[in-house]
Amino acid sequence: MRFRSSALYFAVAIAASAAALTLTFAAPSPFGGDIPASEAAPAPEFQNIDNWLNSQPLKLSELRGKVVLVDFWTYTCINCLNHLPYVKDWNQKYKDKGLVVVGVHTPEFAFEKSTKNVKDAIERLQIRHAVAQDNSYGTWKAFRNQYWPAVYLIDKQGKIVYSHFGEGSYGTTEKKIQALLAEPAPATTTATPSGT
Repeated sequence: MRFRSSALYFAVAIAASAAALTLTFAAPSPFGGDIPASEAAPAPEFQNIDNWLNSQPLKLSELRGKVVLVDFWTYTCINCLNHLPYVKDWNQKYKDKGLVVVGVHTPEFAFEKSTKNVKDAIERLQIRHAVAQDNSYGTWKAFRNQYWPAVYLIDKQGKIVYSHFGEGSYGTTEKKIQALLAEPAPATTTATPSGT
């Protein structure tokens, strides 16, 4: 009997440890912040976007050389609405300096899937940056995101180097945007004509 209890306790401990490790590596840190260069991973492409609003369809691979701010939001989330003025301000201040802001609208409720409702919210909230309508959570899942609002900063090489979840840290986020914009553009390779 004592053996079974010990074996059961051991099995539960192993399962809990495995679950903790899976959560650690499967999801972004709940705290966000700077991501060390050695851990920075390429940003996933936008996936399964239903509609692009305020923009033609964008591909992250075509935005190399620019700093990209990806903002996961939804128009009925009070935290997103409190956060939105900062995102709009960053877009206005830095769009001509190499920042591309993409709001990924991922609905929490069924009525938020309506393109008309999203368009009405964009107009009411005076959003000028690109908005990707992510009704199927394709991009949300690709980023392994779990929060509204969530900001991901992608450097000029296309790697996620910073994240922030929820409201706050606006000064820190803006300083990171400025630092990323000041970095040199990635070197491009020029093909040499054959025979030279």
